[in-house]
Amino acid sequence: MSNDCIATAPVLQAQDLKREYSVSRGLFAASATLRALDGVSFGVRAGQTLAVVGESGCGKSTLARLLTMIEPPTAGALLIDGVDVAQADAATRRVLRRQIQIVFQNPYGSLNPRQTVGDALTEPLLVNGLGGNNTEREAWARAMLARVGLRPEHFERYPHMFSGGQRQRIAIARALMLRPRVLVLDEPVSALDVSIRAQVLNLLAELQAEMNVAYVFISHDLGVVRHVADEVMVMYLGRCVEQGPRDAVFDKPLHPYTQALLSATPTVDPDLRRERVILKGELPSPLARPSGCAFRTRCPIAMPACAQSDPPLQARSGQAVACLAVPG
Repeated sequence: MSNDCIATAPVLQAQDLKREYSVSRGLFAASATLRALDGVSFGVRAGQTLAVVGESGCGKSTLARLLTMIEPPTAGALLIDGVDVAQADAATRRVLRRQIQIVFQNPYGSLNPRQTVGDALTEPLLVNGLGGNNTEREAWARAMLARVGLRPEHFERYPHMFSGGQRQRIAIARALMLRPRVLVLDEPVSALDVSIRAQVLNLLAELQAEMNVAYVFISHDLGVVRHVADEVMVMYLGRCVEQGPRDAVFDKPLHPYTQALLSATPTVDPDLRRERVILKGELPSPLARPSGCAFRTRCPIAMPACAQSDPPLQARSGQAVACLAVPG
């Protein structure tokens, strides 16, 4: 994506975002607290792509739900164009919701099988009272359909009549109908064939350049992330453990977890191959978070001090990392 973004204020800002859930442990046991997101902060500027990576269960999807206001944060602040969502009144929140949209992993599951493509695209305009009359809304939807590479006759068809790649194009078109400032992309190409995946990624890059929209790109595929991201945030058990510019994170990862993720990424380029880092065990349960550094139970370089304190995210060599073993 674009690497020459204008140095302006972030269009989307997260400040120490947290999300906790109360989990029942049985009739006679006290409820437990699950920390799905535990203090995440970042900013994304218009035309920029922030990639969020990590294993399943690290909090990526919870973050997506908070960013799109599907769920409220337990603590912290979410700002869109400098406006705190939690402090805004109902009318302002309705406007802010239009500014951030989401594209899900499974396009067929996110499209109503009883709606034509035309109805799916015009519905957001109708619900939000935008686009003028029916004729104007239809013209707007048809123009967006053409912009994502679909033909005019597709307007009257139903989702089951399309391939997976075409459905994802429809989902992208629907998300962009309200001209949002931010698009959250939750594993948008992981269900697609490799050739179709490249086409959709190229389409997203073109749309970003044209509309100057900010992307939050959630993915487990680091090969895709290297292609699309301007900045990368690595998450582990609800927390950010490393964050920085794409090239810095990929060329010189500082956190041992980031190093392990990159070493497991397959590549045909011998210059990009890394010595494999094998992690011990599975991702711990958020209900039984280890004391001190949460990664220490799997870390190949863990020290006794790692059990005593949870390292904060600190600036190191142009990026930020939460690890006691990384020198200052």
